[in-house]
Amino acid sequence: MEAKAQARYVRVTPMKARRVVDLIRGKRVTDAVAMMQFAPQAASEPVLKVLNSAVANARYQADQTAEAFDERDLVITGAYVDEGPTMKRFRPRAQGRAARILKRTSHITVLVGAQQTVKGGAR
Repeated sequence: MEAKAQARYVRVTPMKARRVVDLIRGKRVTDAVAMMQFAPQAASEPVLKVLNSAVANARYQADQTAEAFDERDLVITGAYVDEGPTMKRFRPRAQGRAARILKRTSHITVLVGAQQTVKGGAR
């Protein structure tokens, strides 16, 4: 079972969001939620919302298929940030000039799934 959640057009730059998403990729959901609640980066708030939404989607899928659901068994199987459209603004500068300001947006995607149990020895 794998569930997905996506937030589009989030007003945070993709580079800053990727820094946060890289912290939680491959971790257990409970650990990732704790990390996002106390992370000092501003991008951790929208990433936490997407993560909680993915967990809720997994819970809904489990209810629909009448499977047992335990949030502690979920692992973040995939997490990535794509670049959204960029808003272009202008700021007045000296001597009548104008400078372009780029307000970047992000599309944040989080995939959660059941933890895979590895049988056999470690390689």
